[in-house]
Amino acid sequence: MRGTILIHIFVKTNCAMEIPRGNSRDDIKTRRQMIKDFYASWIALHPDKKVWNKSLKAFIHVKFQSINETAGHAALSYDSTMGVMHLTEILENASISEKWPVKHNDQNQKPYSKMFLLRWKAYRLIVGLQKTTGEYVQYYVGSQ
Repeated sequence: MRGTILIHIFVKTNCAMEIPRGNSRDDIKTRRQMIKDFYASWIALHPDKKVWNKSLKAFIHVKFQSINETAGHAALSYDSTMGVMHLTEILENASISEKWPVKHNDQNQKPYSKMFLLRWKAYRLIVGLQKTTGEYVQYYVGSQ
């Protein structure tokens, strides 16, 4: 098929999924659903919803906001959607690149005290340090 690429995702089952490469509304909608479906399968394999990160020397937790923020933004591009498909590797291997204070006018960042940018290969991972629990929470995964 023109404009798509076939990849294999080994999550719960060995299934092939076509990720649309275009930027039409339908392509974005399809990628958004694929990301949500991927997270559902990923959580089935990782019921504790966390992965140890070598650079932070701490667990990075995947929460509801992680899925919503990533599905909303990563679906906008093919490359970012591909990044989500490497979630475990990115969570494990991404290295700290920057840190900054939260945007006080951003409601989505309100639960965090600091934000961190981590990078792995061509992908970036944004992690928030949650004020109440001290946990690192995946905020976004996508391409550079």
